[in-house]
Amino acid sequence: MKNASPKGNFAPGHASDAREQALILLYEAESRSLSVPEVVREQVVVPHSAAIALALGVEEAQVTYDEMISSRAKGWRLERMPMIDRAVLRLALHELREFPDVPTAVVMNEAIELAKRFSTEDSGRFVNGILSALLDSVRPNSK
Repeated sequence: MKNASPKGNFAPGHASDAREQALILLYEAESRSLSVPEVVREQVVVPHSAAIALALGVEEAQVTYDEMISSRAKGWRLERMPMIDRAVLRLALHELREFPDVPTAVVMNEAIELAKRFSTEDSGRFVNGILSALLDSVRPNSK
């Protein structure tokens, strides 16, 4: 999956939709202790293939992403973070690692906006701080 865009066959400008759908799948999977494929099977309207691919990629590497997040979350245990924040961080780390053709600024901005939209008042700043702290290890020379 490296070097491939998460846009799938979305029309230009709709990659945000794939991210949002992937976030919802990840949130539902974690909140219900299900796998992403189980959540997808239960959907009345099947999510876009790009969203499913993103969510599956995050699920596959979740242990690695959680270790990365924990290493930079000073004073925050992973399980104390809002579930949406964890899902946003995992999704952004997946994109940063696996989709180098997606600009870093786009991934960062989208993650911050998702956190602001779906989580707490402080989540945008929190997500920005964690991702910024991890950026050099995920995408060296991206700043």
